[in-house]
Amino acid sequence: MSEVAVTPVAMPAKRRVAQLAMLALAVVIIMGAYANVGLAVDGQIPAGMLAYGLGLGALMLAAYLVLAKFAPWADPLILPLVTLINGLGLVMIYRLEAAKMGGASTNSQIMWTALGVVMFSITLVVLRDHRMLQRLTYTAGAVGLVLLAIPALLPASLSEVQGAKIWIRIGGFSIQPGEFAKLALVVFFAGYLVAKRDVLALAGRRLLFIDLPRARDLGPVLATWVLSLLVLVFEKDLGTSLLLFGTFIAMLYIATQRTSWVLIGILLFVGGAFLAGQVFDHVGARFDSWLDPANDVYYGNADICQTSPPGDSMCGKSFQIMQGLYGFGAGGILGTGLGQGHPYLIPLSFSDFIFAATGEELGLTGLMALLMLYALLVQRGLRTSLAARDPFSKLLAGGLSFILAWQVFIIVGGVTNLIPLTGLVTPFMSQGGSALLANWILIALLVRMSDAARRPPPQAIQNEGLTQVFQR
Repeated sequence: MSEVAVTPVAMPAKRRVAQLAMLALAVVIIMGAYANVGLAVDGQIPAGMLAYGLGLGALMLAAYLVLAKFAPWADPLILPLVTLINGLGLVMIYRLEAAKMGGASTNSQIMWTALGVVMFSITLVVLRDHRMLQRLTYTAGAVGLVLLAIPALLPASLSEVQGAKIWIRIGGFSIQPGEFAKLALVVFFAGYLVAKRDVLALAGRRLLFIDLPRARDLGPVLATWVLSLLVLVFEKDLGTSLLLFGTFIAMLYIATQRTSWVLIGILLFVGGAFLAGQVFDHVGARFDSWLDPANDVYYGNADICQTSPPGDSMCGKSFQIMQGLYGFGAGGILGTGLGQGHPYLIPLSFSDFIFAATGEELGLTGLMALLMLYALLVQRGLRTSLAARDPFSKLLAGGLSFILAWQVFIIVGGVTNLIPLTGLVTPFMSQGGSALLANWILIALLVRMSDAARRPPPQAIQNEGLTQVFQR
């Protein structure tokens, strides 16, 4: 018996050059925006601009080199897109810090960005084959549940910030474990659905034009629904509750291709949200502010209202929503220009409402461009899911892409008053470390799966047109 010796296919040099050029363009755009803020606020280019640009360029070059070494066939657009979005977030935080916006810290966010790139690199180096995660399905599920539960079990002094129990705070250190829990739970969802998808795809009774699932198969959906309600009740975190349940339903649809699961998921969540709104005051207040924000806002002391927690009685429950809407209105189509608006009048404009702050200074045109960057990033992730060669990879890539898109929809919908405000942050842009680190790890997982999906099969070694054959 004989076998053909094979050799890996080298990555085309043009692809490497194009990816590096896009990274360089992203850094140039960020530095141009940075200089624009300095000129508008102080009338001069920021003194540390050169060092900042070189540092950011070196950081992204390091990420590129790690990617080129350990995932050379990965989608070349993913890293430049993330770099540009993350960089624009740094620019907006610098702009808010220049306006003496309390809480905005450019140096802190740069440090978290550097740590995010380190986590991105470590993930690519350590995780050579993402399929090994399938063997850790139930371990990932247990880890995700523990991370979700810890803040709820801790006393409020160690876990509660602005009414939500989603933090672990010890001394000067704080972390939001739910951001990492979502990654572990997506791995669990993917592994579980691969194993159970044939059962979950079985049809029961037909109602009108929809084949309903069998009653005995409703267990996983009901369990996830109960989990999302527990997060909503005990941690007062509507955003994570909606994020996790929506992601599971989306992955269930990807696995089974049954629309009935989506309809059941929507009915369960709407029913649970309505019930929670009737029973729990903090949920009801969010819905009241959403339905009529202008009816529940007043200005006791404008300076205090800029930094007060959401729902502060001095300012009204809808103060930050209305300020965000005023910011969108002030920005108009083209925006006031970077450094020339008043985004610091929006409470938490460096975190929860950074999208509204960006809208005031870049206008509708800038926001549409920003949303297109997110859309391209999600599209590349979904393309990876379609190109994946095994069911686990398809589900994991689809779930990670959806959780990114769903998060953007939830936060943008909240600040524009399309849906009730949830408290999630804008991926890669908002001030904070936990979300940024978790999202960089998410991108590393997508890059790893993209590399596996796009890598061509090894080619036979050729010698003057003849295949070398070795006898076993």
